[in-house]
Order: sequence, then C-alpha cells, then structure tokens
Amino acid sequence: MSTIKDVAVEAKVSVATVSRVLNNSGYVNEDTRKRVLNAISKLNYMPNEIARSLFKKQSKTVALIVPDINNPFFPEVARAIEDVMSSQEYTLILCNSDEQVEKEIMYLDVMKQKYVDGIIIVTNTLTPKHIESRDIPLVALDRPISKDIPSVYVNNFQGASQAVRYLKDIGCRKIAHIRGPKNIINAQERYQGYLAEVENETWFSPELIVNGDYNIAKTTEATLKLLTNHPDVDGIFAGNDYMAVGVLKTAIKLGIKVPEELSIIGFDGIQLCRLTSPEITTIAQPIYELGHKAAELLLEMIEGKVINNLHHQFDVALIKGQSTKV
Repeated sequence: MSTIKDVAVEAKVSVATVSRVLNNSGYVNEDTRKRVLNAISKLNYMPNEIARSLFKKQSKTVALIVPDINNPFFPEVARAIEDVMSSQEYTLILCNSDEQVEKEIMYLDVMKQKYVDGIIIVTNTLTPKHIESRDIPLVALDRPISKDIPSVYVNNFQGASQAVRYLKDIGCRKIAHIRGPKNIINAQERYQGYLAEVENETWFSPELIVNGDYNIAKTTEATLKLLTNHPDVDGIFAGNDYMAVGVLKTAIKLGIKVPEELSIIGFDGIQLCRLTSPEITTIAQPIYELGHKAAELLLEMIEGKVINNLHHQFDVALIKGQSTKV
C-alpha cells in the first residue's frame, strides 16, 4: 500500500506539499498540484483518514445514540438522519444505550476521543452537565434535555388527548392506557394527555392504567392482567405502537375480536402498524421530518452557525387503521 512519502517521491515534491494538496490548504502552484494528483492516481494512494482526523480534530462522522434499537421507531428516524448526513459526506455511527446512563456517558467519551464531530441522542438520563463538560455539538431527539440544548420532538400531550377523544367518538365506553416508563418524559406526557380526557369520567379507575415500559413482552403480560380483571374494557390507548402490537397480540390470544369488541390505538406511526392484521390505528409522528431537522441542527452546530430557534416541536396526525371501530 502506497504512503504519502511514496507520493512525494513520485511527484518530486516534499511530503508537506503533498499534504497541502490533500487538505487543499496553503499555496501550491498548478503544475505542482497536477504532478501530485497524477502521482496519487498512479500509486492508487488512499489518505489515512484516521491520521487526518487527528490532525484536523474532526472526522466527518457523527453519532446517533438511541435507547432501544429493537423499537422500530429508532431505525426509521436513523434513516432520515443518515440521508442528510450522507448528502454532506458524513458517516453515521449508531449506538444502542439500553437507556443506561453509564453507557450513554461512555459513548460520549468515546466519540469525543475519536473526534466525532457531533452527536444526536435520545435520552432521559443525561443532564446538561454531562454534555457541557465534554464540549461536543449535540442535539436531543424525541426528548428535550434542557432549554440550552437544541431539541426536536412532538406534542405528546396533544397527541394522546386526540387518541382518547377518538376512542370516545367511535363509542368506546371504558378506555384503558398502557403507559411507557415513568421516568421518560414523552411517556409521562402521553399519560397526562390520556388522564386529562378520562379522569372525570364515571367509569374511570387508576386500575385502567398499567405499565408496558415500551416493551412488547411486558405489555402482553400487563394487558393480559388488565383484560382479565376488566373484561368490559372496550378501548385501549397504548403509549407507543410497539406496545400496541403487544396489546393486539394479547387480544388475539384471548379470543377478543379487534375492533368489534376492543378498539386499539397506538402512538408513533411506524411502518409496523401497516404490517399487522388488523392494521393498527395510530397517532403518527412525522418521523422522517424529526430526523431530518435534528440532522440539520447538528450540521449547523458543527459549522459554527448561530441557531436562533433551539427547540422544534412538531404536530402529530391520526392515521386510521383497522384496529378501531369505524
């Protein structure tokens, strides 16, 4: 494999001159530049990107840290981020944190050491102090971190309220909620949206709220207990689509007809909703737009631009499937 010294010998110039041509920095006359480029082509020389990143303290790479790669929402949002980054010749590194603060901090440190240019993160555990001490451009996705850190998210409260109102409008008389983890802000906002719509109903009971923790296995177990103890529940709002799939799975196992006997609505709008039978009604986030905006914000930070609007909240939309009554 050819080295930069080989190129310098072939072009009859110094290594420093080859470096200036490669980095497009400093003055090099046109004839010399052509000799260097011809030598690079002849020797099939590939610059050492690791060495260049150490020299420039940048690597044209960014990282995306997500809490659970098994949740289809995150691969879908990663696609949008990768589209934006690849168009600007950046490479995207995907990291799975399992919602563990220790892993998130480890990833921050590793990315800083490797001169990764910026990070997009989905977290409910990191604090501003964790981020500020590492001095790396960062955008929060799905869940805001603080007023000073750029973030992209949706109106979760409004979406949850819309979901429950829709179940009421189609005739559901007893609506339960499968909530996400209590420590995650978007799960809490969706729970609050549900509560605002039902807490004054005569049929409401706190027993109608069970924890699915954004996990299918836990959701199927929680739903089984819920429907066994409250067989008259005829509507369920799941805190995300991943859990809605668990609810549907449990209903089928119990022989409950969906949507004739039980209407199910989720939250997120992932492609998986279109693949189930019946297809799941959902409150859809503009997933691609969220990832696209987060990537744009990160690029602006990397380029040192002033960001006037740090926080971007998107609206959601009801997408009717077959899991709710007409």
